[in-house]
Amino acid sequence: MITINLTEQLEKQKMTSKELCQIIGITEANLSILRSGKAKAIRFTTLDAICNALNCTPGDILKFEEGVQSDDDF
Repeated sequence: MITINLTEQLEKQKMTSKELCQIIGITEANLSILRSGKAKAIRFTTLDAICNALNCTPGDILKFEEGVQSDDDF
């Protein structure tokens, strides 16, 4: 399963969710869905914008947890 570690990256940069939303141009509701792990997908352009704003890599935000299955796995 892929997990999202966006909160950790925001804390490292001492940035609020609201600030990130303003920088990358997405709604707070959409960022909340992403942070909570309820998002089913993320656009590469959004991931790129997040990484640029937080000065990190996709691997800092997205983690693969082996052996853990999501509710959507068949």
